[in-house]
Amino acid sequence: MQAIVIAGNVVLCVRLQTSYRKSTSQSQLKERGPVEHARAQDRATLHKPVRGAQPRRVVVIGAGAAGLMAAIFAASAGAKTLLLERTKDGGRKILISGGGRCNILPAQLDESRFVTDSSPNTLRNIVRSWPLPAQVAFFEQDLGLKLVEEPESAKLFPASQRARDVRDQLLALARRRGAEFWPNTLVTNITFLNGSWQVERDGAPRLEADAVIMATGGLSVPQTGSDGWGLRMVEQLGHTMHSTYAALTPVLTEPAPFAALSGVSLQVRLIAEDGPRKATATGGFLFTHGGYSGPAVLDISHVLVRSRTSGDASAGLLVQWTNLDEEAWQAALGPDGTRTVGAVVRQALPARLADALVTSAGLNPACQLAQLRREERLRLVKTLVRGELPWTGDEGYKKAEVTGGGVSLAEIDPQTMESRRHPGLFLCGEILDAFGPIGGYNFLWAWATGRAAGLGAARTA
Repeated sequence: MQAIVIAGNVVLCVRLQTSYRKSTSQSQLKERGPVEHARAQDRATLHKPVRGAQPRRVVVIGAGAAGLMAAIFAASAGAKTLLLERTKDGGRKILISGGGRCNILPAQLDESRFVTDSSPNTLRNIVRSWPLPAQVAFFEQDLGLKLVEEPESAKLFPASQRARDVRDQLLALARRRGAEFWPNTLVTNITFLNGSWQVERDGAPRLEADAVIMATGGLSVPQTGSDGWGLRMVEQLGHTMHSTYAALTPVLTEPAPFAALSGVSLQVRLIAEDGPRKATATGGFLFTHGGYSGPAVLDISHVLVRSRTSGDASAGLLVQWTNLDEEAWQAALGPDGTRTVGAVVRQALPARLADALVTSAGLNPACQLAQLRREERLRLVKTLVRGELPWTGDEGYKKAEVTGGGVSLAEIDPQTMESRRHPGLFLCGEILDAFGPIGGYNFLWAWATGRAAGLGAARTA
C-alpha cells in the first residue's frame, strides 16, 4: 500500500517492507496487558501482504509530531505513503520543545487534565487507543530512543537530551518503513474528485490519493510554519469547528506591579476562574518584565485568554504562594516578641517577593508581630493564601505552546481519525479540539492521533 502524508505541506511516500507474521486473534489480544495488547495489535495488522489489490495511496500533509507518526504507521501498514512539508526540514516544534530537549511524554498520565469543548468521553477513548506505556515502548524499542525521567517535573526526555534526535529518528523510521518525504512543498487545496482526493501544490502538478491525512497543526508559534491553513481548509469542507484560541501562553499585566521581581521563580498554586470555566495548577511560576510565566501560569492561561477574547477579561486569578494554608499562616504570624512580619514571610518565600507581598497587604515588613493588629494579620494571610494577581492580557499565539479549539471530536471516528463528513480524509494532532497541560501531554496526543490516522488511512476502503 502507498500512503501520502502531508506535513507542513511536505509529501512523504512509504513503501511496504514485506514481512509476514502469524496473525493474532482478538481474544488472544484481550488477554494481554494494555502495552502488549497495543503492540500485539500493531504486529498483527502491520506489514500485511497486499492480496489482489493495489496498495492505498496516502498523502500526509504536515511533518510535525502527528504527521511523522501518521507517516510511520501508514507506511508500516502497507500504504504507499507520501509526507509533504512546507518547510525545508519539518518537526520544528519538536526541535524547540522542552528548551531544545523535547519532553516526549509525561511520566504519568491524568486524562482529566486535557481540555476540550467536545465530548470528554471521546477524548479519553482516543487517548486510551495507544496507552502511555505502549508509547514509551515504541520510542525505546521501535525508535531506539532511551527515555529518562526528570523526577521533579514527571517528564520523559530522550537520554541524549537532544530534541533533534527525536525529530531525526522519527523521520528516519518513516523512511525505513517506506515513506517518501517531500520538504519545501506548499499544499494550496484539497478536493475530492472522481473517486480520489486531489492534492494541489504551489507550482507543481496535483497529486492523487486514496486518503489524505491532515496533520497541519494549529496557529501557535507561527515561526515554525503553523499558519492555520489546515484549520481553514477543514472548515471550508464543512466541519464543525470550536472557536480557536491561544493556550499555554504567558500572561501579561499593564501596568506591571511586580516588574521589579522579574526573574524571581518559585512553586505556587494558581486558580483561574471565569463563570463555568475553571482551571487549577500547581508548579513553577516566573515573574517577567510584563507579567507572569512558568508551567503553572501556562496551564491556567486558557481561562484568561477565553475571558479576554469574549470581551470582558473578567476572569479572576488567585495564587497561593506557599504550601502553608490559612491556619498555618495564622499560627506563624501570631504574636511572638520582637520578630518582624518580613522576617517570618521571608522564611517561606524569596526575600524580594516576601517584602513585596507584605507591602501590597498594606504593612511594613519591619513591623513586629506583637504590634500586628487582627485585621492586618487577616489581610496578610489572605494575600499569602488567596492573593489576587492582576492581569490584563496574554502573549497570544506568538508564545502559545498549543492552539485550543479546532475540529469537534464528534466529527471524527475516534478509532481511525477519519472525518465523518468526508470519507478518506483523516485529521490528527493540533487541528483537533483538545490540548493538555505542560509536560508531554500534547505530544502524547499527537503521537496517539497520528498513529490512529496512519493506520486508518492505510486500511480504510
